[in-house]
Amino acid sequence: MHLSEEYMLNLFNFIGKSRLQNLSFMSEQYKNIPEGFNIPYFDHVKSISKTIENSSQRRKIGKFAFVYRKIKNIVLFRMAYFCPLNGWRVKMHRWRGVHIGKNVYIGMQCTIDNAYPEYIFIEDNVSVVNETTILAHSNPYPHFEGVFPSQVSPVVIRRGAWIGVKSILLPGVTVGEKAVVSAGSVVVRNVPPYTLVGGNPAKKMTEFKTLITEK
Repeated sequence: MHLSEEYMLNLFNFIGKSRLQNLSFMSEQYKNIPEGFNIPYFDHVKSISKTIENSSQRRKIGKFAFVYRKIKNIVLFRMAYFCPLNGWRVKMHRWRGVHIGKNVYIGMQCTIDNAYPEYIFIEDNVSVVNETTILAHSNPYPHFEGVFPSQVSPVVIRRGAWIGVKSILLPGVTVGEKAVVSAGSVVVRNVPPYTLVGGNPAKKMTEFKTLITEK
């Protein structure tokens, strides 16, 4: 199988069918992870009022509540993106709705889902290095129906994990406890604990649990 075919199959499988509650390596910090759900395929509507109406109905909230939430999210996202202080970056992402534990580092110019930040879960002692992208939703045009799902699916980064610079985490993946994602990787499937992965798509390179537990 060619790499491009494998990539597409993995993308479909782990965006469209991931069910995080069944993972055997889930830790205790975030246990009640919501399941993913389907959303309508992207429909480019030129009318702002129609866009607001469609989006508010999808989230089952009022139009004004949606507009306030959207503006708040955009402002905090842009402020966190360029903020030079980690403590402030973490707070602003929390205010957006991202679930973030203690002693977490989030680098500058990180993109943490701009539409569904509440579906991102980052546990204690995690490092997310600069220019990393974490996506909790996929919303393609209708002509991709049957090829790629249009869906929201949670992303979970377990305690002690390290996400290398310019990595991309796609919807529905879980990075296990103290796992390492090497720089520039594209994560399309779950990463087991104490495992180093790398590449596009990211693949297992080595395990190192013994090296850590013996210290």
